[in-house]
Amino acid sequence: MPKYVIEREIPGAGNLSDDELGAISRKSNEVLSGMPDVQWVQSYVTDDKIFCVYLAPDADAIRKHADQGGFPANAVREVSRTIDPTTGGR
Repeated sequence: MPKYVIEREIPGAGNLSDDELGAISRKSNEVLSGMPDVQWVQSYVTDDKIFCVYLAPDADAIRKHADQGGFPANAVREVSRTIDPTTGGR
């Protein structure tokens, strides 16, 4: 299944409380319960953005999740390759 990175512009995201982030997570999970072909992998919170990693059949499914959850999806990018420290060999 394709992997996507979603950029969500949320001013002050880095200052959101645990309760606020929990509410966002619960809403996302609620929407995902009706979308069995979409999986949330992980999210990274920065000062003014949240970057999310999802598995989904296509970008439209990601946008549908965002619309239903009331989240921004300012950029949806399909991951074409993954590299890590082992990619360069020894």
